[in-house]
Amino acid sequence: MRRTTSLILLALAVFFTALSPLLRWYAFPRLAKIPANQYQDVVLEAKDATLLDYGTMRAKKVPEVTIVQTLKGNVEASDRIERTAGKDVVVWDGLSYVRGPDGKMVSRIPERYIFDAHSQEPVHATGEMVDGDPVKREGIEFKWPFLTEKRDYEYFDAQTRTTNPIHYEGTRTFRGVKVYYFEQTIPWTKVPFPKTMPVQGITPESVARTGTTRWYTTVRRFWVEPVTGAPVYGEEIHKEELRGGSLLGGRDRVTAFAGDVKMREDYIEHTVALVKHNRTIVLLLTSYLPWGFLTLGIVLLALSLYLEARGRRPGDPAPARAAEPEPVSA
Repeated sequence: MRRTTSLILLALAVFFTALSPLLRWYAFPRLAKIPANQYQDVVLEAKDATLLDYGTMRAKKVPEVTIVQTLKGNVEASDRIERTAGKDVVVWDGLSYVRGPDGKMVSRIPERYIFDAHSQEPVHATGEMVDGDPVKREGIEFKWPFLTEKRDYEYFDAQTRTTNPIHYEGTRTFRGVKVYYFEQTIPWTKVPFPKTMPVQGITPESVARTGTTRWYTTVRRFWVEPVTGAPVYGEEIHKEELRGGSLLGGRDRVTAFAGDVKMREDYIEHTVALVKHNRTIVLLLTSYLPWGFLTLGIVLLALSLYLEARGRRPGDPAPARAAEPEPVSA
């Protein structure tokens, strides 16, 4: 009986020990994925910002500018791309909608972002665009990879349609969560006008005919939870200018927008709570279960060897032998 128990424990030890690396290196890449139908939105605010009044073409101080960013998973498009990509793909149809203190639109820029559901690497396919312009992204956007590393990453900037390094600047604590802090600076760069302008009848083409150009710079900051790769907080010191041309009435430049854009408090609380929940799920696959199963396998192996050793311990009484029959003489 003791020998049978020892063999069963040995089999279980082998099973759990083998399951440990399978969870980490086989199951994790296949289970930890961004859902194709995910929908999320975030509201950012710029208090005491500077905004261009298109009626007078002069910059003025305003109490608040609001930016609403939405990301909606396009399941139909992702299914179509997966058939040729050979991997799980997520298609996000995004919209960045800016409105002034009066509630009127300042700008709206749609995007389509296509990426690998696990690694977050961009996947190039028909439909990838920013504001209707086809683009070929390199690097990440919106989200870092699972198990983010302490290093610089390449990050795509939608305004300039270019990819630039975003630098790891250290580990911090944000609202009780350990985060990696990243920062990226985009220098003054000439960028296209939005396809949808805030004034009726004005188009990017009509503005271009005046010789006026649009320029942009930003300092982009993210506080990223490294296990999930999700930013728990972000902000931008954002500036836009119109330069030259007859539209400015002889002036060299005028500020179109300037402000410190930050996440609204209720969205910070929601994001932190969601990331904490998702962090536990990822840790189950990468740490808790693999290490737990490995430890269990070692314990079961030790117990199996102990029972086997006890079964073979010297000094145990020998089993009774059957009495030999006495010889019979004639």
